[in-house]
Amino acid sequence: MSCLLGLGLNAKCQVYDKFGQTNWVCQYSMKWKFDTLNNIVRDDLIILQIGKDISKNYSYYTFQSDSLRKTSNGKEMWSMLFKKAIKEANGGIPTNGFPYKRSKTFVYKNYPEGKITVTDGLSLQDYIYEDELNAQDWEVLDSTKIIMDNPCQLASCTFRGRQWMAWFTPEIPISDGPWKFGGLPGLIMEVHDIGKQYNFVIIGIEKKEEPIVFSQTYVGSKKFEKTKRLEFLKAKKAYLMNMGGYIEMETGIDLESNSSQKMMRYDLIERDY
Repeated sequence: MSCLLGLGLNAKCQVYDKFGQTNWVCQYSMKWKFDTLNNIVRDDLIILQIGKDISKNYSYYTFQSDSLRKTSNGKEMWSMLFKKAIKEANGGIPTNGFPYKRSKTFVYKNYPEGKITVTDGLSLQDYIYEDELNAQDWEVLDSTKIIMDNPCQLASCTFRGRQWMAWFTPEIPISDGPWKFGGLPGLIMEVHDIGKQYNFVIIGIEKKEEPIVFSQTYVGSKKFEKTKRLEFLKAKKAYLMNMGGYIEMETGIDLESNSSQKMMRYDLIERDY
């Protein structure tokens, strides 16, 4: 199945455009502290498709935005909604009123076998890199609680510069969870770092058969640019520290002209860069 990595790099490779069927579909509410200086919290709806051999984790809202843009008049509709949202934001960065991308991270677990493939984006360029599968070294603890009628047990680990607490249920013997989490003897129902800057809580789960598709690049990108995880994290931090500049470059709209606070402090979910 090595051809899949070429899906974004080589348009002729379409054999693995669909590479499995789901057995479960989970929905997680994700909340994270986007700006630690101004205490801005953002939210997302994360979809986890779990198949026999492969799982896919992605943002529902990002998928919704991409779907709109790919319709016949999607670009015009998105542009109109974006301009309207900018006016309503009174010079700030718009976050409501149009289907905007939230998390651009797509995580494909056990692809290739024993690894993770991650695609992500900065501005109009998408990137692809490989990561470790089940890289968390969990310690199962004695604490228990009920989540969505399922008895759960607590586990903890230190992963990529943060201490994480996860509630998993042996009642659903699937070694998976949101984002890059997995490796426990049961589905992860809730996981957060010790400071609760990043928090995932399951809000829906169902048995459902649907195709797991390797998503193509963002509509503005011609291809995925291959990179390494640490290189991408460094570039992402630089992008976040000058997001207004990127938006101005792409749209011609200066979002910072009326802002006295141009520098914001960000704390990425992975701190080991």
